[in-house]
Amino acid sequence: MNSTHTHDTPTSEEVHTARRGLLLYFGVVLLVSVPLLYLIISAGTPIEQQLEYILPLMWTPAIASVVARVGNGEGFDDLSFRLRRRQVVVRVLQAILFPFVVGAIAYGAAWGVGLVEFAAPVGTSDPLSAFAGDLLFAATIGAVVGVISAAGEEIGWRGYMTSRLVTAGVPAPILTGGVLWGCWHVPAILTGQYAAGRSRMLSAVLFVVVAVSLTVLWSAWTLETGSIWPAILGHSAWNAVIQGPFDTFSSGALATTWVGESGLLVVAATIIVVVVFTSDRVTNRLEFLSSPSH
Repeated sequence: MNSTHTHDTPTSEEVHTARRGLLLYFGVVLLVSVPLLYLIISAGTPIEQQLEYILPLMWTPAIASVVARVGNGEGFDDLSFRLRRRQVVVRVLQAILFPFVVGAIAYGAAWGVGLVEFAAPVGTSDPLSAFAGDLLFAATIGAVVGVISAAGEEIGWRGYMTSRLVTAGVPAPILTGGVLWGCWHVPAILTGQYAAGRSRMLSAVLFVVVAVSLTVLWSAWTLETGSIWPAILGHSAWNAVIQGPFDTFSSGALATTWVGESGLLVVAATIIVVVVFTSDRVTNRLEFLSSPSH
């Protein structure tokens, strides 16, 4: 990013500024998230029916980052929404493609070997056509609409926290950021509100692994391009595709054990695809295929 926050060797003043900013950021995240999570958990209704709490919760990281930037005198120069550069567009396209690849591997394997049943919603006459249509909708309208909520998280987690963890000298900053982001979801998982399988504790652990993997990918693209769009649209597409058609068309007693955001096959596929997508050779090939002449 075009900011002093990503210098290879930050000055002592930059280190102290980043640490103060992180304290402010996490303080606000906790202050706002705890009461919202309490309301969500105690409501007694499915989390997807609580938009009045979910949207403010998902925008808490963005709000916290604004408070930290203003309160710490950092400004907004390093937060970029550039989308016109070819490098940014390529990463955005890869970010949208990513959940399709993970889904094809994880859910395809689960359906193929019979671990999970491929089952269309009641009343669907042509399951395969309905699934394909839902995938197309998720990759387009679903991903665009999902920006409304995903932007709130990514402006804070990747747009602010990641670079400050790096500058502050936190050990393994990207992995640490992934663990922190994953743990932010854990209360909702342990109470069965979100991404919970038969064992909520196991689901929480596996979800954190997925969160770390996604953080590696989205943080790498954010720092590389200087734009927050790959992370925002990657997050939005992930929610729309994985939580949408892939989960909707999966059923069975052990479905949440194998698939879903905390399913064993999704965890394994996510790790593998992140490694592939962050491989220099694969990245260069994808960029070549995305060039105007190809």
